[in-house]
Amino acid sequence: MKRPTIFFAAAAALVASLTAYGHGNVTPQGVDTTGLTTLGDKWRDENPYKGNKLALKIGTSAYNQNCARCHGLEAVSGGIAPDLRLLDRDCTNIKNATKKAACYKDVDNYFLSSVRGGKVRNGAVYMPPFEGVFNQEAMWAIKTYLESRREAN
Repeated sequence: MKRPTIFFAAAAALVASLTAYGHGNVTPQGVDTTGLTTLGDKWRDENPYKGNKLALKIGTSAYNQNCARCHGLEAVSGGIAPDLRLLDRDCTNIKNATKKAACYKDVDNYFLSSVRGGKVRNGAVYMPPFEGVFNQEAMWAIKTYLESRREAN
């Protein structure tokens, strides 16, 4: 009877350690945003690069280098972190154009605050903050990539 107890204790310890370090040992890679319109010091509240082909290219590379480890290749989650293709799923079926635009703007705000500040719950870092690592242009380029993945579904 001691063997199952030891097994469950070891499994619980493993899960706790993975939760505490869920993002892994991630070293953010720089993002070259050359060619994108410079956005300045004031943070935008919605994606200024929607449909921008250069932002899509930069965002694809930036996502694959910095986000795919936890959020999955091509934004298809492997279960470690949320599936970002579904980030704005609640907005897609809204019929009223004004409400739909407001919904997408809310999601943009949520995305930006999540990337800037990271995700921490009960002292456990689930996603490190990227403010000071990525500039605003890089963050919005990644969002442009994620929007393209939504449309592919």
